[in-house]
Amino acid sequence: MDGKLRVSDYMVREVVSIPPDYTVEQAIQKIISTEFHGLPVAEDGRIIGFVTAKELLRAISNPRAKVKEIIKTGTISVSPDMDIDDASRVLFRYGLRNVPVVDESGIAVGMLSNIDIIRSHIEKATPSKINMLKTFLEKKHNITITVRRRIVPIEALKPTQHEVFADELRGRQYEIKRGLVEPIIVVQKNSHCVLVDGHHRVLAARNMGVRQFQAFVLEPDREIELGLERTAQELGVDSLDDVKIIEGTHHPLVKVATRLLKDEEK
Repeated sequence: MDGKLRVSDYMVREVVSIPPDYTVEQAIQKIISTEFHGLPVAEDGRIIGFVTAKELLRAISNPRAKVKEIIKTGTISVSPDMDIDDASRVLFRYGLRNVPVVDESGIAVGMLSNIDIIRSHIEKATPSKINMLKTFLEKKHNITITVRRRIVPIEALKPTQHEVFADELRGRQYEIKRGLVEPIIVVQKNSHCVLVDGHHRVLAARNMGVRQFQAFVLEPDREIELGLERTAQELGVDSLDDVKIIEGTHHPLVKVATRLLKDEEK
């Protein structure tokens, strides 16, 4: 493998399609029940076309018309082995919000959306953070660190941040619902993991009832004490319950990146 990210790494594998004999009315209800703005039209698993919400709205005056009567045959698609950057160019070039993923035999094996493309770019930024932290800790403590990606239980995390912003938590909850969230970064200890990056994400997920989270886990070859741990202890932060949620104050990034109305700032 060349290490590139593929469509198969980010596509939604549960394929929802519309039979060609569906009526316009049935197809509208089908799309409403999904998160997509259009769906492939398939017969015996093979893609024969694609129908968008806009096309269905144009045909709403004849709700009993068959989908096969209003679609163009054939559709733009991507393959599961396609580079994710190439797939993003396909969506951009044709102004698509989502596109079916089709294998060599013409069978739909997934769906790829703009959201999936954004998620792939969010996760690309994480390795540079990890490498910086790994290099720093290895030099500081004269250790060797192995990095693994795995799921960690939220309640096994020890926070190192004493406060978070409520507005940022709400934003993170939206991202989690849409799948737009990068893995957290933790350092493995004997009985727990020290949370280094991702406090807003973890607390947002916890408030939503999520019990575990994708993480990049840094595993030192011997036990070390982090400066972040000592600072957290001095501030009385031992568990996620000790992290203070600040209401009424906007996260610094929000103040920089947006122009708030005066009424909102009061």
